[in-house]
Amino acid sequence: MKTKILLLLIITILGISSCQKLDIEEGTPECIQNLIKDFDKEQTCNNEVNVKKYTFQGETVYVFNPGNCSADLTSEVIDSDCYSIGFLGGISGNTKINGGDFSNSIFESAVWER
Repeated sequence: MKTKILLLLIITILGISSCQKLDIEEGTPECIQNLIKDFDKEQTCNNEVNVKKYTFQGETVYVFNPGNCSADLTSEVIDSDCYSIGFLGGISGNTKINGGDFSNSIFESAVWER
């Protein structure tokens, strides 16, 4: 009986410890949270991988930064309805989204970072 309880306890602890809970800012739309979970699994860079929230052209947008392990990586800009509205950076150094310069955006918060 004690062996069964001990085995059940070990399985429970292993199950809980194997789940990785991402520290995503409270109030983030569910679809953005789901994109962040997928983004975390896809990214190979280990440093400066993050998602930041901005106000741009009167809307809340999220910039998915894949990190700095390659010069030609781009950061995707997603609106609060989870639609991609463009990409920043890359080899060309793009700064335009929807015809506007993203430098005019207002930083709100870091939603998630690795």
